[in-house]
Amino acid sequence: MDENNTYKHRPVLHWAVLFLFIIGGIGFGGWQAMVHPETPLAPEWNPTRPLVVTEPLTRLTQWKLRRALVNDQACLAALATGARAQSKPDLVDSPQCRISPQVMLSNVAGTDLKPVNTRCQTALRLAMWTQHSLQPAAQEIFGQTLARIEHFSSYSCRAMRTATGSTGRMSTHSTADAIDISGFKLADGTSVDLLRDWDDEGSKALFLRRANETACDWFRLTLGPEYNRLHADHFHLQHTGFGLCR
Repeated sequence: MDENNTYKHRPVLHWAVLFLFIIGGIGFGGWQAMVHPETPLAPEWNPTRPLVVTEPLTRLTQWKLRRALVNDQACLAALATGARAQSKPDLVDSPQCRISPQVMLSNVAGTDLKPVNTRCQTALRLAMWTQHSLQPAAQEIFGQTLARIEHFSSYSCRAMRTATGSTGRMSTHSTADAIDISGFKLADGTSVDLLRDWDDEGSKALFLRRANETACDWFRLTLGPEYNRLHADHFHLQHTGFGLCR
């Protein structure tokens, strides 16, 4: 059989090879366009670029965040783009109580907080929440920026507490996978406190409910005053968990 007849008897195979060649060329060209130093693609839309806390939100943001959270070095690099955090040696108090990787966090998204030792992953989630949810909410509701986040703690080597007592299971605070937020302070010095203002009918209560709702976008588990009496004075925000939002 000559070459022309071979082509006639195998048109599907030839078209398939041509299709794969074209798609491969487009894919390679697209990859080169994304990784090129002068790519026209905005960094926040570029899947080859790491997460930057201050960049605008896109459909890739949560994907980039997940990638950063599963790699300690990527987490530390991302955190540095939107927080003031000092890396510290890992803390190991016992097999159940530790912080790794440990950072001392004192500012997220331009918002101060009392220096707190916590895990990078918890800090990064806090930075994203502050940058993309809290600060916009403060501007919308109060017409000013958020100056400070008040908290109780992040790391605590203890068992988990419930409304009926201790469970015997270790709290996520024992690995600094959670932080308890008790209130906020605005740029003009106005204080917003969960225990005092949650049931208020004004702008402070509106802001606190917005904070509670949007925390669920950035943390794997969020518990607030609506959950139980143990959380009447704080938001429990957790890096790990199964998606509970209360």
